[in-house]
Order: sequence, then structure tokens, then C-alpha cells
Amino acid sequence: MPTTIVDHPLVAQRLAGIRDETTPRPEFRRLLDELSHLLVYEACRTLPTDDVTVTTPLAPAPAKVVSQPPLLVPVLRAGLGMLDGALKLVPESAVGFVGLKRDEETLQPDAYVTTVPEDLQGLGVIVLDPMLATGGSLIHTAKLLQAANCGPMTVVCVLAAPEGLEAFAAAGFADVHVVTAAVDERLNEVGFIVPGLGDAGDRQFGVA
Repeated sequence: MPTTIVDHPLVAQRLAGIRDETTPRPEFRRLLDELSHLLVYEACRTLPTDDVTVTTPLAPAPAKVVSQPPLLVPVLRAGLGMLDGALKLVPESAVGFVGLKRDEETLQPDAYVTTVPEDLQGLGVIVLDPMLATGGSLIHTAKLLQAANCGPMTVVCVLAAPEGLEAFAAAGFADVHVVTAAVDERLNEVGFIVPGLGDAGDRQFGVA
């Protein structure tokens, strides 16, 4: 599976703050927004472009513009904290929400909402989800997008576990590009990434 670990000092600094258990909720949200911005920047490297000409104050100049902004798909609720960082880079993008809640006994996703169009007509997609842990939520989302006739798919996550990457590839998505700040050691017995950062949803929004 093509996996890009964004090895950059500014990414590492924000990841350190997000991991720290003493980071207060407002600071966690700010760091997640900034980190998402940096990760999505990398994920957009292969977006299709059109050649155009613009007129500078001195003369015409060749230029490039993004020809087809991707659909952004935050996986609720934790992925919501990544959306603003992405929209700052591709403000023209439409947004489709996928709401999933993990069953803490089976560790499988329980879907409660989707606003993804029925036919994406080959539109490229960037999925936003802070944690690629067991892979269950991502597999569910990717299958939904695949059924909706999406184009190239990229997954942006803050952290990934080896088990989740393996499960995602085994589910038929070995060609999907994953962009992340780090691949951590493992999952624990209840499906959390170790060392990880805890529950990304709870750390952003509190326990509900």
C-alpha cells in the first residue's frame, strides 16, 4: 500500500503537542487543525491541473490551476476537526460527511449518517480521519465511496497502526494512498493505537 509518512519538523512539533496528555482541549483542536493543513497539503500533490495564462502587471505568464477539486469526506465525529484545515487549501471542494460510531465490544463501525452523493462520476476523494486503528471505519467509508463511483481516493490520518493498514489493504484497497504523520507500534487489546494520542473525538469535543 502506498503510504506517505510526512517527515517534517513542523509536522513533528504539532504531533508532539497532540500526543501530550496534558494538552488542553482548545490547544488540541488548534494543533489538529494545523497538522491537518500540513498533511492535506502533501495529499494534494497529485491533484489534476489545467494550464492557463494569467496577466501580471508586466506581461502574460503561464500558470496552473487545480482542474477538479476533490470531495472532502471527514469521518464523524473525530474527522470534523480536520475539515477546516483541508478547506483552507481547497475551498472550492464539496464536502460529504460519513458518521460512524465504533461498537466497543465488536470494534466494528456502526453507521448513522452519510451525505455522500450517490454518483460521484469519478471525482477524486480525500478521506479525513485522525486515527487509522483497526481499519473498520475506513473500510466502511472506502466501500461506500467505491459504490458511489468515486475516482482516485486518498486517506489523510494523523496516526496509523500497522494492523489497520494491513486490514485496509486486505479489504481490497491496497492501491489507495495513505498520508499520515506517523505509523505507530501496534493496537492494544481494545483497539486503540499505542502509543497513539487517546480518543481523538473525546479530546476535541469531550465525552458525550
